[in-house]
Amino acid sequence: MPKMKTRRGAAKRLKLTKSGKIKRHKAFASHILTKKSTKRKRGLRQATLISKADESRVKRMLAL
Repeated sequence: MPKMKTRRGAAKRLKLTKSGKIKRHKAFASHILTKKSTKRKRGLRQATLISKADESRVKRMLAL
């Protein structure tokens, strides 16, 4: 079997933490920001971890 290729789109958007978890950025922070509260916008700036349900799929996308 040849090596699995990394999905480059996923590789550019996701980052691996030291403990092996996958970090992602939150959606809905690019436009139409006037109706969103300051608290909500501030929360959208923070990175978060991907859900446990998506972990195996994303690791396969990143060829880990």
